[in-house]
Amino acid sequence: MKNLFFRSKYDPLNNFLFYKIFGEKGDEVQLLGFINAVLGKTGDDKFVSVEILENKNFMAEIMGGKSCSLDVRAKLPNGTMVNIEVQIRDRKNMDKRSLFYLSKEFIRDLKSGQDYIILPDTIGINIVNFDFPSTKNFHSCFHLREDTEHEIILTNALEIHFLNMVKYRKQGEAKLDDPLCRWLAWFNKNSSPKLLEEVLKMDSAIQTADERLAYITQNAEAMLVFDSYLKAECDRTSEIDFAFDKGGEKKSKEIAGRALAAGLSPEVVQEITGLDLDIINKLKGFSRKE
Repeated sequence: MKNLFFRSKYDPLNNFLFYKIFGEKGDEVQLLGFINAVLGKTGDDKFVSVEILENKNFMAEIMGGKSCSLDVRAKLPNGTMVNIEVQIRDRKNMDKRSLFYLSKEFIRDLKSGQDYIILPDTIGINIVNFDFPSTKNFHSCFHLREDTEHEIILTNALEIHFLNMVKYRKQGEAKLDDPLCRWLAWFNKNSSPKLLEEVLKMDSAIQTADERLAYITQNAEAMLVFDSYLKAECDRTSEIDFAFDKGGEKKSKEIAGRALAAGLSPEVVQEITGLDLDIINKLKGFSRKE
């Protein structure tokens, strides 16, 4: 197909491209198809609409050389909030990171004095390009369950999905009768042109996503921002590698302290250094005293 050239050059799991494909107004068709596939919704059980909650500030932040979150946020017709994040690099904090973002989404709109009953059900979907978590399957889903009576779930209010691309690639031939496998085949940059063509023919939502990717990669303004984002990512990776090569955690703490003093949030500092958020918050206390 005509768009396959762009797939050989651009990875849809790049954070910037993923956001542009799924996270802006007008991306509802492909986002809805992906969410239904992850949640196993088929037939009459499918969600028929989705509201995308845009991050309107990220363009300016990228162009200004600042780190920013490119997670995709959406609201389903029943009020459930969905937060989708792509994580390419294993910073050894994905468990706490996913809980942090899920909890943040869960309480985002709760105002002082309001009843907890208004808190929305919240679903986190994490696409990771490293081997996490230590489950057998490439798709895992977590709830709050009782330790000995596993069938008892404390609440359905919180749900976390992991799509492990490493395990997906190890499974061998893709099962294209499964909508989620079709999506992961499309996300997989190493999928063969023949497999991609078959996937695109089978799934109109994936075809829409593919057309969106082709459009973005041919748009000069979008590619200018994309290049800026890549540069910022490379700089950040270099900082992390330098920190651990030249003194490990001690050097990372020095970088974290300077970043906090400059006004960066603990979450952004965590992105830069890979340090645990508890350590960063303690450093924040020291930087205030200074």
